[in-house]
Amino acid sequence: MTNVELSGVSRWYGNVVAVNDVSMTLGAGVTGLLGPNGAGKTTLLHMMAGFLAPSRGAVTLGGEPTWRNPGVYRRLGLVSEREAVHGFLTAYEFVLASARLHRLPDAEAAARRAIELVEMTDAQDRRISTYSKGMRQRTRVAAALVHSPEVLLLDEPFNGMDPRQRMHMMRLLHSLGADGHTILFSSHILEEVEEVSGTVQVIVSGRLAASGDFRTIRRLMTNRPHVFTVQSSDDRRLAVELIGQPSVTGVELDKEGLTVRAGDYGSFTRALPKIALGSGIRVRRLLPSDESLESVFSYLVEA
Repeated sequence: MTNVELSGVSRWYGNVVAVNDVSMTLGAGVTGLLGPNGAGKTTLLHMMAGFLAPSRGAVTLGGEPTWRNPGVYRRLGLVSEREAVHGFLTAYEFVLASARLHRLPDAEAAARRAIELVEMTDAQDRRISTYSKGMRQRTRVAAALVHSPEVLLLDEPFNGMDPRQRMHMMRLLHSLGADGHTILFSSHILEEVEEVSGTVQVIVSGRLAASGDFRTIRRLMTNRPHVFTVQSSDDRRLAVELIGQPSVTGVELDKEGLTVRAGDYGSFTRALPKIALGSGIRVRRLLPSDESLESVFSYLVEA
């Protein structure tokens, strides 16, 4: 088993801090790197892959530094977010080139195996320029897997994939993780991480906001304070009814309706229909007004 370890890692560009004092250890299995766009996920992945030097701290793979150490690529595969595929090549040619760069003893057989893993055999002799984005993604995953790396890093790997392609890729990552590979994939979509990974590292504004079991972190997200906008047939009477609820911490009434602050998402959304029905009030609109990923993740920094 090959671990990836980050110890007090920071990375800055001039006065801009992209990653701030992050420490984590990644072992066998699938780990999700979760955070809003611009949180620092790609910078972290690039330091793990040896593309960037940490401004402070250390990044090691199997005990060896990743920066200026080409030897780590024998054990490492990377699928970056930015596409870099030559459209005039076929998938087979592209993956075969990767196999030859790794100097595999039977590059042709390795390329065919990798293409079969990602279910691209039927299209392997077509030019990449004719592929959908999802097909190009799978081709790039095949190239990263061709040398059977112990560690696989994927930056937003499900972008552009249709539901069937996503399900297959999720099964593939599960299988590789169960076989002892260390896999880290980044995403800004909570549901992707929930489907693939039981372990999560949450990054917000370059900081490690939460780390551990997905279900525990999901509970933190669900149980955080929430703000709702409610419009009904009688806002004033509904406000009176809501203020007495244990899950409600505050109610404001204006011409747009009610702004309700709830301490618990689940308790409030279960209580509201019962209150409205019992009072003969019709709820016309219920909207969470603080449901952006940035607000959810920022709460974790303070939790």
